[in-house]
Amino acid sequence: MPLKNSLKINLNIFFTQKLMLWNKQENNRKMPWKGEKDPYKIWLSEVMLQQTRVEQGLDYYNKFIEAFPTIGLLANAKDESVFKLWEGLGYYSRCRNLLFTARYIAFELGGQFPDNYEAILNLKGVGPYTAAAIASFAFDQPYAVVDGNVYRVIARYFGIEKPTDTNEGKKYFAALATQLLDKSQPGKYNQAIMDFGATVCKPVLPLCNNCIMASNCAAKINSQVNQLPIKTKTISRKKRWIYYMVFHYRGSIGIKQRMQKDIWQSLYEFYAIEAAASLTWNNDSVNEWLQNQLGIKKSRLLKISAVKTQQLTHQQITSQFIHIELSLSPKTLQGLIWVNENELNQFAFPRLITAYMETFKS
Repeated sequence: MPLKNSLKINLNIFFTQKLMLWNKQENNRKMPWKGEKDPYKIWLSEVMLQQTRVEQGLDYYNKFIEAFPTIGLLANAKDESVFKLWEGLGYYSRCRNLLFTARYIAFELGGQFPDNYEAILNLKGVGPYTAAAIASFAFDQPYAVVDGNVYRVIARYFGIEKPTDTNEGKKYFAALATQLLDKSQPGKYNQAIMDFGATVCKPVLPLCNNCIMASNCAAKINSQVNQLPIKTKTISRKKRWIYYMVFHYRGSIGIKQRMQKDIWQSLYEFYAIEAAASLTWNNDSVNEWLQNQLGIKKSRLLKISAVKTQQLTHQQITSQFIHIELSLSPKTLQGLIWVNENELNQFAFPRLITAYMETFKS
């Protein structure tokens, strides 16, 4: 059911205020380009981090700034020396675009980096995200960045099930990101939401229990944290890892109906965590996940199953079942339906789960 406009506005204001409060009080993520106002250095960092993890790009950024502290020096450098510094980062078209744009700015624009969003967007190799980052960080212009971190934070907080990799989804998220933007300090806001997604609202095993947004986060309230955001590419990929947390509480087990347009739509399952690769579960990692994501400190690990695999027509699903006994009322699992263990057979589950339950019961 769509939110009423007044409720939407209140949620938006709460989100932005809480994010900026978190940024002021808790955000201690350090990167050399944070707070940077030089558009050349911001542009360089953004180009390097396309398709590259921050940890990997950091050393390259520092070496580039040391070798080419200004855009003029980069523009006048030999191709070979620039490509040598880039060696190992991959996606060499980025480096070619970097050189082309540096020379365009140095020789055609008199060394002056464009100072407005539209002009920045017209630079070769610069897309909407990079243009928004440069415009907001360097020139305090009100343009919202929308990257993987932003998609994830917004999708979870507002409970958005639109795929982020479709044209409709991209337009929807871009419009909402603009509404949420703190226009009085856009650069600081953009950095805050990206840092929040990288350190708190992480792709796997987010820190929900210590999250300043938790009281209004739709994904946490509805036990959808590990299902959002949705990507059509995720749905269609050939190998998937789904881990099921089987919560036991006073003779009942928590289950949830799969509503997203994906495999097993409308069937039931246990609390699911989907990861991009294999995860290792043991007593310590289970307890850490329970505390960080659900705030559950009192529990007992009953069993971790062997790895189970099911081959679908176009996908291979690898799963494990982790049985956990809860001793207190599971308030952080409001999105689950609690069913007596003897009545589970009244619900329709995917064959992967029913096959496991048959083995487990026997």
